[in-house]
Amino acid sequence: MAGMYYEDLEPGVVVEHAIRRTVTETDNILFSAMTYNCAPLHIDAEYSKGSIYGQRLVNSMFLLALVAGITVYETTLGTTLGNLGFQEIKFPKPVFHGDTIRVRTEILDRRLSKKRNDSGIVTFKHVALNQRDEVVVECTRVGLMLTREGAKAQQA
Repeated sequence: MAGMYYEDLEPGVVVEHAIRRTVTETDNILFSAMTYNCAPLHIDAEYSKGSIYGQRLVNSMFLLALVAGITVYETTLGTTLGNLGFQEIKFPKPVFHGDTIRVRTEILDRRLSKKRNDSGIVTFKHVALNQRDEVVVECTRVGLMLTREGAKAQQA
């Protein structure tokens, strides 16, 4: 199991995620189509030429999902019971087709669950950067994470 247990997720721990991903036109068009997001800024190249960016923007909801996905292997794979929420989501710089995204996660806070004896609540801060080291996504995520004892109990 690659994910970290509650006990490993101490405030101050920082993970530089190994997976990087270049965002393609297909990613953007497919995600926009799958989610019925018909904003011309994502799908219409001619319209976007006249925008302040001069080209199509990558759908911000795709970026948020990509950031969450990139973090899974090294932080929560097999050790999470679920996301409890995303907060303070920001997109400070636009992302375009061909940009390569990398992600850093910092553990901000944690506490044992008051309702469950097998898990704790962890607050993660995810920061995504492009190939120019510009921050393109920032968010805080709260997750319910298994303790080692909780994982042993599940296996029994």
